[in-house]
Amino acid sequence: MKEEIIIAGFGGQGVLSMGKILAYSGLMEDKEVTWMPSYGPEQRGGTANVTVILSDERISSPVLNAFDVAVILNQPSLEKFEGKVKPGGILIYDGYGIHHPPTRTDINVYCINAMEAAIEMNNTKAFNMIVLGGLLKLRPMVSMENVLKGLKKSLPERHHHLIPMNEQAILKGMEIIRKV
Repeated sequence: MKEEIIIAGFGGQGVLSMGKILAYSGLMEDKEVTWMPSYGPEQRGGTANVTVILSDERISSPVLNAFDVAVILNQPSLEKFEGKVKPGGILIYDGYGIHHPPTRTDINVYCINAMEAAIEMNNTKAFNMIVLGGLLKLRPMVSMENVLKGLKKSLPERHHHLIPMNEQAILKGMEIIRKV
């Protein structure tokens, strides 16, 4: 098993956190893992992306030119990464952040209305966990148990009381993702 993933969006959408949680979850399952963030000098509002590789075998390079899965949360990221999804791969996008949906027909495209769901849950900070849930529904590369452990590891201790809410958000994402 080897999953090569890019998660991309605006700073502040939880892109890097999502990648970090996936990476920690993979480590807890004794997988080989790389986590390579990329962001501009501005933390909120600028674009950010993270490449995560989870593998049962040694990873030769963390640098990727094509991805098995792309999770896209804004239009600039869609324009940049849609063409880099491997044929037969998966592209997941949030309906709120994309104005011109993906056009490729050789990949599997899924929409998740995560921002809408986060607003319904009264917690826009759960947005990235909803998206993560959608990804894990399509590609259960790590167990929910280890995702929660990864979440615990990446959240400061003062926020550990939010873990049950984050678990609900992940389950909500698994529920609402749909094929386009």
